[in-house]
Parts: sequence; C-alpha cells; structure tokens
Amino acid sequence: MSDFNLKVAGGALARMGLLDADTIERAAELLARVVASDLETVRVLFADQHGILRGKTVVADALVSAFTSGIALTSTLLLKDTAHRTVFPIWDADGGGFGGVMRGGGDFLMVPDPATFRVLPWSPHSAWILCDPVFRSGDPIPFSPRGVLKAAMARLSDQGMDLVTGLEVEFHVFEVVDPRREHVDATFPAAPPLTRNLAPGYQYLTEIRYAMMEPVIDDLRRNCQQIGLPVRSTEVEMGPSQIEFTFDPDTPLAHADNMVMFRTLVKEVCARRGLHATFMCRPKVENAAASGWHLHQSLIDTKTGRNLMMPAGDGALTAEAGGWIAGLLEHAAPSCVFTTPTVNGYKRYRPQQLAPDRIQWARDNRGAMIRSLMAPGDPASRIENRVAEPTANPYYFFAAQILAGLDGIARGLAPPPPVETPYEGAAPALPKSLIEAIEAFEASVFFRKALGDDCVDYLTHLKRAEWERYLMTVSEWEQTEYFGIF
Repeated sequence: MSDFNLKVAGGALARMGLLDADTIERAAELLARVVASDLETVRVLFADQHGILRGKTVVADALVSAFTSGIALTSTLLLKDTAHRTVFPIWDADGGGFGGVMRGGGDFLMVPDPATFRVLPWSPHSAWILCDPVFRSGDPIPFSPRGVLKAAMARLSDQGMDLVTGLEVEFHVFEVVDPRREHVDATFPAAPPLTRNLAPGYQYLTEIRYAMMEPVIDDLRRNCQQIGLPVRSTEVEMGPSQIEFTFDPDTPLAHADNMVMFRTLVKEVCARRGLHATFMCRPKVENAAASGWHLHQSLIDTKTGRNLMMPAGDGALTAEAGGWIAGLLEHAAPSCVFTTPTVNGYKRYRPQQLAPDRIQWARDNRGAMIRSLMAPGDPASRIENRVAEPTANPYYFFAAQILAGLDGIARGLAPPPPVETPYEGAAPALPKSLIEAIEAFEASVFFRKALGDDCVDYLTHLKRAEWERYLMTVSEWEQTEYFGIF
C-alpha cells in the first residue's frame, strides 16, 4: 500500500464513509500521477444548482488534502440565483431552513471524484476535478444536483434497467466588440458584452458556412477530444454564429459531467480567442435563432443488455417504451423547471420553429416534444426529447427524465396516439412561462414524493427569486409602449 493510500484511507472523508475502497485506490493512483507531472494547479469544482462550475484552485501538492479532508466552501454558493444573489435568509434564526446548517454562511465540504480529473489542454499547467458537495457532518445535501441524479439512477438500476443518453447541444459563438468592463458595468449580474457574428446564418449545414466557422469549431473539438469528451459530430446550425455539437451515447452521470465540462470548456476556450460563447436559449441579438438541447434516451436491460425500446416485428411500442414516453408526457409541465430553468427559455416554445409548444409525441417529427426513433431490429432504437434549453442543469434534467419515465413504467401507463401535425390539435400546451412551470412543480405530488419536500421547496424558492427580479425589471417593451403615449 502506497503512502497516498494510507493518507487517503486515514483521512476525515474516508472515516466519514464518503470514500469507498475503490475510490481510495483511484485517488491514490491519481495523486501519484499528479506528483510525477508538471501540473502546477488543480481547480477543485462542483456543479452548482444552475449547473455552473464553482470551486477553489489548489497547488498540485495540496490536492492530497482534498481527498483526506475535503475542500470547504461557503454555503451561500448553494443559495444563489443566476445573478449571484443569495436569496435565502441566512441571517434568520433558522438560517434559511435545512436545519439551520447554513446559518450565517457556514461551510460545506466538497468530496472529489477521481474519475472526473482532466488536464486542461488550453491551460496545460492546470487541471479540473469535479466533486460532490456534502454538509460538514458528511450528511448528503438533499438538493445536490449530482446526488439527485445518482439517487434516480439507483432507482432505475433497482428495476433492472439502465438509461443510455446521447446529447445534441446548440450554442452561439460571437466576436466580442466591447467586453463591457467599465466600473459602471460591474452590476448584479454584470453587463453582457457587445458582440457581432462570426458568420451570417440561415444556411443550415451549408459547407461554406462551416468553412467560415471551422477554425473556432476545430479548436473547440480538439480541446473536447483531448479531455475525453466523446464528440460525434460538429455542425453549423440554422442561425448566425450558431453551432451544434453531438456526443456518443453514455450513462446519465457521465454525460451530466460531460455537459458541465463542455459548457465551461467552450466559454473558456472562446474567451481566450476574444470570443463570447453563450448557451442562452434565445439571445437578444438581431436575427438570432433559438438554441435547443435534444436528449436521446434508450433503456437497457441490465441482465441481458437488450435495448428495451427496440420494437418487435410489427413496430408496436414495447411496454417499457410506451410507459417511459407516457411518464415523460404526464410529468412534462412540472419537469420544465429542470428542462427549461430560465425566463428566456420559454421564448423558444413557438410553432413552426422545429421546437415543441405542446406535450405530445410523434414517430419522426421534429415539431413534437418527443420524437421516437425506434424500428424493429434497430439496436439504437430510442426517443429524443426536444423540450430542453441548453442552459439546463444536466443532473436535474436527467434525474427528472428517469423519475418520470420510471413512474410511467411502474404504473403501466400507455401514451396517447402519436401525432403527425404537432402544432395543431388539443394536446396540452407546454408552460408559457417560468412561473407557470414553477407553480406546476411546486404542486406536483409526484415530484414531492420522488425528490422530497426539502428539494422541491429549495428549487421553487430559488427560481421564484429569479422570476420576481424579472417582474420588477422595466423592459424595453414597456418603455416603448408607455413612455411616449402617457
């Protein structure tokens, strides 16, 4: 047993039962690699409630302390909205709830996962490692995104099934004209940069547009591949300066980690080129197209490896596929808190735009919320959920899909007939706004049972704070509508 094995096994995290024997062994191997490398720093990170990476940077020699004692961070990081405002009353007697453990902005601990370690090719003296946040006592945080997903995956595994996911992610990359770094621009949130396009759009998958964007796309792809992200294809999307990356299938946890790393990689690599990358759903720039995030899903029998979504010879849905689709449809409205967590994302739900506006499914129709891609004998049979925006926290998003789909299977639900005209008919509409989704989620008996009251109340409080700030902001529409006439 190496010195690193002894140190990690004897540390506080191991004594609290937060590191199992396999993790201790992998941590020791990683520490030996780091010591033998030229690394100078390691960025010890966790994915917060918005799917944004936050954390501390330690010198390489200090990484051992992350595996022995954990890294302490201020608990207010768990209590902030997208403007970085702390929206829970940490100075009250109950400290904002949760047993008062975050009263006064006390610390929580980050427990590193050695499987997530990545050396950064755009900053080769440094590396990332992702962590699971826990309370100082070692108790789990009930709304920790990574923990919520792990729990959902365990429920699925208990039923003898695994989920395989594939990602299609759209985003924009613009040239920065003015970074807006004057003192007056340092607001909550900071003033957005002024930008212009790298290429004109509305020539979907056109070769000459790809050639214009190729230097940036190649740079992003190469960096992704060097840190092990399973890039499958790169494309010029519909809108100006809009790009899509797709990824090979993987487990929900692996792809959730991949997604938070991908978004951060894209923003960091582009920033070094004087570019601004954004995963905002519908940027407020002239002629921009909305971006979506399409999640491919197939169920696998853990004993046989059989794809449970592959239909028999007659093409009829399997019981598992039908139940999964029905569950996703039944819980679609409250799930929008996870799939579409921003005010802006609901501006994508418009008809005739290759985006859904209703809760329904189709055989192979890109206007429906769920598109089924299942054929007899096709081992890649799957569904594609087209509802999400690319800002979604992937851990929450995937967990909600698992829980809703599993509920449909457990209850033996069957979906309604598939549609061929997704922008017509009487199917229920997707929520029209973030507050409509929040209210549906808050009232969901299913999600309260599946996630617990603490998690539901935490998320609704967080998103309500964001919505209320939005309501109190005077928009350009209001200024134009009323300032002159009255």
